[in-house]
Amino acid sequence: MESGDFLSRVVELWKNGGVWMYPILFCFALSAGIVLERTLRLFFQFNTDGSAFMFEIQKHVLANDLDGAIRLCNGSGNAVLPKVLKAGLQRASRDESQIQNALDAASLEAIPKLERRIPYLAAVANISTLLGLLGTISGLIASFKSLEKADPAQKQALLSAGISEAMSATAFGLVTAIMAMSAHSLLAARASKITEEIDEFGVKLMDLLSARKYRHSSEKGSND
Repeated sequence: MESGDFLSRVVELWKNGGVWMYPILFCFALSAGIVLERTLRLFFQFNTDGSAFMFEIQKHVLANDLDGAIRLCNGSGNAVLPKVLKAGLQRASRDESQIQNALDAASLEAIPKLERRIPYLAAVANISTLLGLLGTISGLIASFKSLEKADPAQKQALLSAGISEAMSATAFGLVTAIMAMSAHSLLAARASKITEEIDEFGVKLMDLLSARKYRHSSEKGSND
């Protein structure tokens, strides 16, 4: 099927869908906006190569260059993982409980930013499906009601028009729901991956800082 024929078919289905197509279109536009905004955030702005970044942090910490590690975090833009690790690095001279509290506080601030607006996609998918079903029922009711006083010669045409409206609303509602749910799964998985990296590399940073303190204490004791 050529693109022109496909677009013509879509426009025809849209016209046949009746008034319920407008709230379904709103749901589609809303979900598309959320998907675009979250994709830019999770795959670009908030994202970083966690393993590679932690390797660079490890080199600075082992070299006792905490300022260099903090500068590395500052140079990572809006990526979430560096901001969390920076909170721990800034308290590297404190005891372990204070470092952990700093990491936990930074994580609690960062994680909601990752998950923001993603649950709306599931709600939009459910609403789109229900709107499609409502359009189906509305179209069928209208078609059967129009048959009561219709001329016998027109009954088949009226019934076909009502069923067309019903099926068009269902189709567009399901398309919107499928898109929203697919995007919800993808974005939720991405947010979960970044959250897991925060937990994993936060623990590794704690181990690094603890080993650093132990090494310095040992060196100080041997010098004394």
